[in-house]
Amino acid sequence: MTTERTATAWTNHPGGPLRYRANSRFGADGLPAGAWFGRVSAVVEAPDGSIIVFHRGPSIEPIVVLDRDGRYLRSWDAGFGLPHGMRLMPDGTLWLTDAGRHRVVHTTLDGEVLLELGTPDLAGTDERTFDKPTDVAVAADGTIYVSDGYGNCRVVVFDPDGTYRGTWGQPGTAPGEFDTPHSVAVAPDGSVWVSDRGNLRIQRFDGDGRYIDAWTHLGATQCFDFFEGELWLVTHRTIGELLGWDSLGGRLMRVDPASGEVLGSMPMAGHFLHRAPSGDIWVGGLNGTVIRLTTDWIDLPGEDEPAR
Repeated sequence: MTTERTATAWTNHPGGPLRYRANSRFGADGLPAGAWFGRVSAVVEAPDGSIIVFHRGPSIEPIVVLDRDGRYLRSWDAGFGLPHGMRLMPDGTLWLTDAGRHRVVHTTLDGEVLLELGTPDLAGTDERTFDKPTDVAVAADGTIYVSDGYGNCRVVVFDPDGTYRGTWGQPGTAPGEFDTPHSVAVAPDGSVWVSDRGNLRIQRFDGDGRYIDAWTHLGATQCFDFFEGELWLVTHRTIGELLGWDSLGGRLMRVDPASGEVLGSMPMAGHFLHRAPSGDIWVGGLNGTVIRLTTDWIDLPGEDEPAR
């Protein structure tokens, strides 16, 4: 039997402060002359060490590839309308959600489209269409889960080759119902986690969409990412905080995926995040920033540890 996690996580520094050094202007000075980032939806670190930025600005193509020092390498477009979620696969390919054109695309790092789901520029609720999809998760067996979250309130499931398998969810507040499913992830145990953002909860399901339980203590979650048994997320206390501050407030949290206990936190303005094998954490900010968090914390006098 499972129980819902409901205890509040909103103290000054739930779990204690995370010790990361932040570069909130990563790549901004390395772009070609006259180029700048628009609203940055997501950032990931590729296996070759390059940094992939998915953004909405008009001055340069939506996918920008940088080196680890933030210098421009290349950029490309695959006909995106409104960049939203981006996920890096173990083989180095990308899944990207296009909320503007109601589609999801699987690409190489160089922009070759390997698979497209949805019907471009057609919003709907059937097996061929999405309505402003938000995120993608892929299970170990290749099953694809899409959070179809702005126009619809559902999770859509596909076989690895893109064949439609089924869907679950509808608008509402009951278990298995959603209000803005904004992010989706597959946990190491194969369960499917959905950030039911408008309902201020994370719902958990088995791989076939059967409801397991919900956590209601972590607020309006924007995105989460699993890495080697860790769970990282960006969240806000309320929808009012998220929408009123346009994602400029909020918290980054490291959470125990078994219990829901918050293990550490820090203030963070973020939309999507990526915990990289290098140890860095990358956050896309809708204020037009690429945020790089590194572990080379600087101790200052008067803090928990003496200055070095």
